[in-house]
Amino acid sequence: MHTHTCVHLLWLPYLHRFPEVARAMVLQGADLLLYPTAIGSEPQDATVDSQPHWRRCMQGHAAANVCPVVACNRVGREEDALVLGGADGATVAITFYGGSFACDGTGAIVAQAGAQVETLMCRLDLAAAQRARAGWGLFRDRRPELYDTLLTLDGETRRQQRPHPHA
Repeated sequence: MHTHTCVHLLWLPYLHRFPEVARAMVLQGADLLLYPTAIGSEPQDATVDSQPHWRRCMQGHAAANVCPVVACNRVGREEDALVLGGADGATVAITFYGGSFACDGTGAIVAQAGAQVETLMCRLDLAAAQRARAGWGLFRDRRPELYDTLLTLDGETRRQQRPHPHA
């Protein structure tokens, strides 16, 4: 989405786990990364608290790309949630932990919600992040010719190219 001052890019929730996606979005002009998520208790083990990892992944994307991040996460509980990859018809209860937040281009959290529905407001200086990104040379000094390994699934085997759906 383009506004009069910046480019915002939004993608599917699970992709917040992959640093390549954040880098690609910023290389394409994103000034702000928006992450809508529905993350909560882990279906395979409800005692696992994945919230700190969820938050740190996106803070890392902000810092690595000097690009502010806004992450919105669902709250509440869903009974009989479908377990992807589980046995046919398997369901479980999931508690979504909320914790929506905004962080600046260094990854520092500037606003954070709790486990309930909240409205967050904060100021993010997109122009300052753009200046810092350019001044630090993060993209200027990249060496993409060394990144062929990123085009593999296991560090060795190249994935077959899929035809583009609109080609």
